[in-house]
Amino acid sequence: MFEEINNNVCRYVAFSTEELQIFNNLLKHKMFPKKACLLRAGEVCNFEGFIVKGSLRKYYIDDNGNEVIIQFGIENGWISDIASFSDRKPGNLFIECLEDTELLLLDPNSKESLLSQVPKFERFYRKLVEKNVSTMQNRLYFSIAKTAEQKYLDFLEHYPSIPQRVPQHYIASYLGMTPEFLSKVRARLLKK
Repeated sequence: MFEEINNNVCRYVAFSTEELQIFNNLLKHKMFPKKACLLRAGEVCNFEGFIVKGSLRKYYIDDNGNEVIIQFGIENGWISDIASFSDRKPGNLFIECLEDTELLLLDPNSKESLLSQVPKFERFYRKLVEKNVSTMQNRLYFSIAKTAEQKYLDFLEHYPSIPQRVPQHYIASYLGMTPEFLSKVRARLLKK
């Protein structure tokens, strides 16, 4: 059960078997059904989750009542509301399972215990945050500077399995367009 997460953390930092054992002992394994809401706006996020199996979406609801997806989470990825988790304050985000999902979770106390027992995890989390900031920066750049076709092609490059796993209107929400416009974009790309 821990092979994928151990491989994931070891991509950033070399950990000993003993250090990984401490980490694994602090993780909680949980299964969630499709449509389970793990976090709602106004709640404090009490987890950082590694996705063993399944897919999730992280979104907010805008002033017009529209759901705006800011992240898809799939296998071997992490999901949380990092601002709420770190600051221990209610957030504005929702996290929902799009499929039956299996997660390995760290709560705030377990994370603090991990960081005190294995200080090298500070470096892992710094690298993970750097990667996420880079991803968000690139996403912002693409949303401002690229055409709809380029945005969709970039999405496919980063999330090749998502179009087969989620409804098209979720992809449109992530890309900041209507489902109808996304259909036109896809049709134009098929003609090329």
